[in-house]
Amino acid sequence: MKIRCALVFGGRSVEHEISVISALQAAQSINRDRYEVIPVYMTKDNVFLMGPEVGNIEAYKNIKALIASSEPVYFVRGEEGRVYLKKVKHGVFQSDLVSEIDLVLPVVHGTNLEDGSLQGYFHTLGVPFAGCEVLSSAVGMDKAVMKSVLKAAGIPVLPCLEFTALDYDDPDRVVEKIASEIGYPVIIKPVNLGSSVGIKKGHDEESLRDALDLAFTFSRRVLAERSIEDLKEINCSVLGDVDEAEASECEEPLGSGEILSYADKYMSGGKNGKSAPLKAGGGKSMPAKLGSGKSGMASLQRKIPADIDPELREKVRTLAVDTFKALQCCGVARIDFMLDQSDGSLYVNEINTIPGSLSFYLWEPVGLPYGKLLDRIIDLAFKRARLDEKMTYSFDTNVLETAHLPSAGK
Repeated sequence: MKIRCALVFGGRSVEHEISVISALQAAQSINRDRYEVIPVYMTKDNVFLMGPEVGNIEAYKNIKALIASSEPVYFVRGEEGRVYLKKVKHGVFQSDLVSEIDLVLPVVHGTNLEDGSLQGYFHTLGVPFAGCEVLSSAVGMDKAVMKSVLKAAGIPVLPCLEFTALDYDDPDRVVEKIASEIGYPVIIKPVNLGSSVGIKKGHDEESLRDALDLAFTFSRRVLAERSIEDLKEINCSVLGDVDEAEASECEEPLGSGEILSYADKYMSGGKNGKSAPLKAGGGKSMPAKLGSGKSGMASLQRKIPADIDPELREKVRTLAVDTFKALQCCGVARIDFMLDQSDGSLYVNEINTIPGSLSFYLWEPVGLPYGKLLDRIIDLAFKRARLDEKMTYSFDTNVLETAHLPSAGK
């Protein structure tokens, strides 16, 4: 019997559209002989939908029509411990059952989804789900907390200043503190967003204020950190869990400006606004089409492998695994590094606990095709579920037999 896998994507996030691309890429590559894939699209209002067009990328060109042709569904845990997908609306003589669910594969990005919120929902249902658990998802999304955890683990991160929306009620004080303690140029970023959304560089007081205004439109907390001017960015993916993990090939993303932007990652890949090819080893280019599996993060202009010496490559890969384990991750993640070429310092910039395109393009160069990568991710989810089943979550007690509450007003 095939494993019934609910592929969940979309949701209320600024990275909604990227989630759709990443998920449908996965749907194209997953082993259909092993899995029955059940696509479940989350609207921007976080409504779960199923329908004949939900798995068709072309249908997302007209979201209103897609939603109109789909129907709302929900996950529910039965008394026997099994999890089902059911229709919200159904006829009097029609069954509300869509399917029993063996596993959830969440391919979501950003706040409200990748940050542990959705993971907590599936954890409460008791259904196995792929990827990081609640805690590692939440810590990985919160850049300030992540830096604290990594610093305590001895992993190099850039020092930063954190400000809240309440702090920004006095913008002059915030600007003065950044200018005096960090100086210019400075990078301003929302604490809990990905895909370079809301990130901007401040070169002087005017541009710093603009950067703060932008960041605070996306998050109630923002970070300020020193800008590395002679910067090389290096990314590396990690697959596994806290027991055993391995690193992928390294990549060097190539942006069109001083910050690798959302458009660089997902749309233009360069200044000319054209679809970006995937730069593979040896200079080979492949077109960025979903049908070929080269959209989303896979369409970013990049060098694979990264243009770094073997010693630095191994340092990056080792630090990537150390970061993954320090944050208690599971499944596949991507760790983004910053190399200060002026002095050779290497810093962890951030972790993506559900990376765009699931970083399949970093595993293919080391001999792991996308379908096999998905197998590994799903196997790790079932491993965690088996370990959880051995844990004790309750014990018998007679507390309720002897408990009583005082009458109202006494």
